[in-house]
Amino acid sequence: MKWSLLLTVLIAAACGPTPQKDAALPTLAMPATVAGAPYVVIAGDELAIKFYKNPELNEDVTVRPDGMISLQLVDDVPAAGRTPSELGADLKQRYAKELAEPSISVIVRKTVGDRIYVGGEVGKQGVINLVGGLTLFQAIQEAGGFTKTAHRKQVVLIRRTPDGKAVGRSIDVRPVQTGERPQDDVMLAARDVIFVPRSKIADVDVFVEQYIRNALPIQTIPVSTF
Repeated sequence: MKWSLLLTVLIAAACGPTPQKDAALPTLAMPATVAGAPYVVIAGDELAIKFYKNPELNEDVTVRPDGMISLQLVDDVPAAGRTPSELGADLKQRYAKELAEPSISVIVRKTVGDRIYVGGEVGKQGVINLVGGLTLFQAIQEAGGFTKTAHRKQVVLIRRTPDGKAVGRSIDVRPVQTGERPQDDVMLAARDVIFVPRSKIADVDVFVEQYIRNALPIQTIPVSTF
């Protein structure tokens, strides 16, 4: 699945010979195709939340730009980055505190189309429409370029596999940025997530907890996929 985003860049060229992959977050094989992959909710999607035993709670909601939805009786709930079934399971758990036997389903009424998400040390974090054959570096440009604190040697690309798992790939974008190896720029797929860390990722568990679960609208990436 690809999410293409581009950044308008005012970036000081950083040197870097050939792409290097950090040992803590090795490059993983990305699926060439994602036919049949489960749908993943993104910001702007319109969802119908159905309570079969409590129809008075039925709601149609739009996923906010921050990836959250607002519902009755519970706090804001993270929706972006989850499949409808994952979101439904979370809602069932949350509403179990308020309802005897909650039976809830999530239906995607309307989707905004193919998008990607760019987060971390970029000028403007957020969701971007995937138009044409966009690449990772172009997406970063579209998101406002790197900040001064961006760790360009280890940009992370996260993609869902056909079975719904999220896998990560660490990419050194410096050779692309300097024009030394433009052919190394990675083509994006719908719903890809790009994350630019502030510093070197030395510990995978810390990375997943700090950057993925807390910083991005993705709540279900298991550590074992890295």
